[in-house]
Amino acid sequence: MLMGESWRKTTEEIGAVYDIKEKLGAIQHENIVALENIYETPTHLYLAMQLVTGGELFDRIVERGHYTERDASRLVRQVLGALSYLHRLGIVHRDLKPENLLYASPFEDAKIMITDFGLSKLESDGVMATACGTPGYVAPELLEQKPYGKAVDSWALGVISYILLCGYPPFYDDNDSELFAQILKGAFEFDSPYWDGISDSAKDFIQQLLQRDPEKRYTCEQALQHPWISGDTALDKDIHGSVSEQIQKNFARTQWKRAINATSFLRHITKMGQGPEADGAEEGAPAGTRGEW
Repeated sequence: MLMGESWRKTTEEIGAVYDIKEKLGAIQHENIVALENIYETPTHLYLAMQLVTGGELFDRIVERGHYTERDASRLVRQVLGALSYLHRLGIVHRDLKPENLLYASPFEDAKIMITDFGLSKLESDGVMATACGTPGYVAPELLEQKPYGKAVDSWALGVISYILLCGYPPFYDDNDSELFAQILKGAFEFDSPYWDGISDSAKDFIQQLLQRDPEKRYTCEQALQHPWISGDTALDKDIHGSVSEQIQKNFARTQWKRAINATSFLRHITKMGQGPEADGAEEGAPAGTRGEW
């Protein structure tokens, strides 16, 4: 990861805010890309990360010849285990999305890995209310500029889980204001025919993660105990054809829009006013480089 002069935080500020050397450097989990080393210059911070070569989550799903609800459950279980670990350490990722889920290797049994901690924050550093992340995956309380915590990661995983089972997002609109209105309302559908063959258990799991009220939303620990994750309710029916078709249709066309959405949302959130978190330097990050607003 390279952060140049256009990124306003100095290396000292990054070390203070994210506690990289002591906290991120201490992370040891099989589903989290490890920070191997840090190199500093007067103008740049270089993070040497663990090498992962298996590619992005959606690319691997499309390339598969067979994909089931049970496969999706196994994927989500791995991510939940890693998120639960981070949350126990007091770390909130704040930018969980498919592009930040990479496979460790090209092999079929490769583990899924969480990466990109550029927007992560320690709960012990104080209240979080800064708008950050990627528009389609953010929780309602973040859009409202309210103080937030670990529950924003649970919401993002709910969005990802929804996509894994149908190939399109629960909240989408070409107009940013409409997209944000949908998220703020928290209403979504299990559309026919895409969800007709998906189990009620999977739908319930997603509903628990996409609770509008963060106090009612499942924590990672609760989600790990859900029957769709810990039991045998995930179906073995092949859904590869429908899911891969929708992934290619819906996500190929949004690749070029990512930076535009990021910039337009920053304007939107600025109009709403800044929240109480004293972390405004994030706004200096180049729009679209990691899907930030």
